[in-house]
Amino acid sequence: MYKITTLPGDGIGPEVIAGAVQVLNAVRERTGIEFAITEAPFGGNAYDQTGTPLPEATLRQCLASNAVLMGAVGGPKWDNLPVHLRPEVGALLPLRKKLAVFANIRPSMVFSSLVDASTLKREVVEGLDLVVIRELTGGLYFGEKRREQLPQGGFRVIETLEYSTEEIERVARFAFELARKRSGRLTSVDKANVLESSRLWREVVSGLAAEYPDVELSHILVDNCAMQLVRYPKQFDVMLTENMFGDILSDQASQLTGSIGMLPSASLGGQVGLYEPIHGSAPDIAGQNIANPIATIMSVAMMLRYSLDSEEGAALVERAVSSVLGEGYRTIDIMQPGMTQLGTSEMSRLIAQRVSEAGTTA
Repeated sequence: MYKITTLPGDGIGPEVIAGAVQVLNAVRERTGIEFAITEAPFGGNAYDQTGTPLPEATLRQCLASNAVLMGAVGGPKWDNLPVHLRPEVGALLPLRKKLAVFANIRPSMVFSSLVDASTLKREVVEGLDLVVIRELTGGLYFGEKRREQLPQGGFRVIETLEYSTEEIERVARFAFELARKRSGRLTSVDKANVLESSRLWREVVSGLAAEYPDVELSHILVDNCAMQLVRYPKQFDVMLTENMFGDILSDQASQLTGSIGMLPSASLGGQVGLYEPIHGSAPDIAGQNIANPIATIMSVAMMLRYSLDSEEGAALVERAVSSVLGEGYRTIDIMQPGMTQLGTSEMSRLIAQRVSEAGTTA
């Protein structure tokens, strides 16, 4: 019996999590995999209830689980809180740290039926299948932060970017191992021409290359990488980078697929896997039943594969999503002429139905 904690969070989070749970329950019916799902408050929602965005009870529940499925956190409602109480800083970052999930896997794959949904030309994105490995628990986001008032008026802010050899090495090994299972190509992204942290990053990654003679390692500066992702993204397969660069580049890569609502993620490294769509809470469309649930549903597929040891279940979800898109169903963010537009709940229900129907004949 696997234990799954869901953290719906804020904005569209509860809507996409509800859809993902519906699909997960369909997988249970098809495969017989046993799991118990428990929901917990998290983010701005939790702050409103308890005065903290990450209640101790929520953290304990997550640590006692096999997997955590998260929706989204944050929104303008909580932007004026002290920094440590804002959902993104006071909930999401410490949860990642406590779960010790240092390797964030962000696949960016273009479904054949969605090639024309991308803003780039068909020949640029058709067949695209790359993965960004983002270091998740170090770097600028976790360094010391402070604001100092200057005597002449105004402020000076100081934010510290820190990485140790060990932190870089463990995520680099993760990326090398993944590259070995895919095409045997790994691109490490840094800013070694300017930043000392990037120079150490490049040294450590290069030093590991001898242990993986079957993996072709290359290095690219982050600004050039951003340009190349738009110019010719299919040159990349597995991309490894630090926390902030990975945050930015994976959002850019999401647009290659047609919408940020399409990209899932898995954060691994500790005993408990954390799964979440890469999109934000989108409070402007919350409660309107128009959010795309596919990123969260595809995060369920990753959870089945990595934490629930069910390749069968993961494949069922992935085939169901591909089938529904192939039949011409779309949410508003990926809508195309001649297609059928569905809301969040309708899209989720249809994908769950395709999971339930898998392998059956009329």
